[in-house]
Amino acid sequence: QVQLVESGGELVQVGGSVRLSCAASGNNLDYYAFAWFRQAPGKEREFVSCISSAHSTVYAESVEGRFTISRDDVTNTVYLQMNSLKPEDTAVYYCAADPLGGSYCPANEYDYRGQGTHVTVSS
Repeated sequence: QVQLVESGGELVQVGGSVRLSCAASGNNLDYYAFAWFRQAPGKEREFVSCISSAHSTVYAESVEGRFTISRDDVTNTVYLQMNSLKPEDTAVYYCAADPLGGSYCPANEYDYRGQGTHVTVSS
């Protein structure tokens, strides 16, 4: 069983930056792939980014070049650094985890998900 707790969401102005954290608890977490998803009001959940157990990364086209995902396997924390924020980045951001080893991380089908943290980008 894996538990995920997100934090760091806040109200920020257009062009600003926010760093989200996802604290993971469980066993063998360095074997897990982690991802960030988001869901804006009235919209479906969408993939944002993922990082494999080998630290390979994938980004959605909408955030490529602005967001950076990273992980600290000592503290079992996953981060999402978000820069140059736009109003369309406003959403609840969720952390997810799946027991995949190696350099692959998928854009869907994660076994575990956190409760989410709110990010609001104000113009």
